[in-house]
Amino acid sequence: MVVAVTGIAVTLMNSSSIDAKITTAVQEREVAENEVMGTVLKVIANQAAAGRSSAFFKKPEQIPEGGFDLGVIGDSTNRMINLNNGELDLPCPRKYNFTSGISCNMLEVSTTITYGRKSIHTLTIKTGVAQEMASLNTGG
Repeated sequence: MVVAVTGIAVTLMNSSSIDAKITTAVQEREVAENEVMGTVLKVIANQAAAGRSSAFFKKPEQIPEGGFDLGVIGDSTNRMINLNNGELDLPCPRKYNFTSGISCNMLEVSTTITYGRKSIHTLTIKTGVAQEMASLNTGG
């Protein structure tokens, strides 16, 4: 009887240990996600505040194939990738108040952070940025 009770106790202790590890991993992931989302907002705000020197105003040919480095904020690395393929302007994503002659500069901001006890996990958030501009191809 004692052996059976001891076996049950050991099984329950192992189960609670695994539950604690799972809970810790979920909490670390949530913290990393919140940190990355805050960093994405900082990166976009920094580029908006830069005015005419913003990396968002770079021409497609000025952005290398692998993307443009937007620097490090905290523990995260940030890159901007050009989504404008070809010479024609891209139409803007749908919205209620459409204006003819307006096209979009489509960019992607990719923010990556490593997290966890030994920094072995990686989380990347990709955010699309559509920047309205007068179209050269439609006479706008």
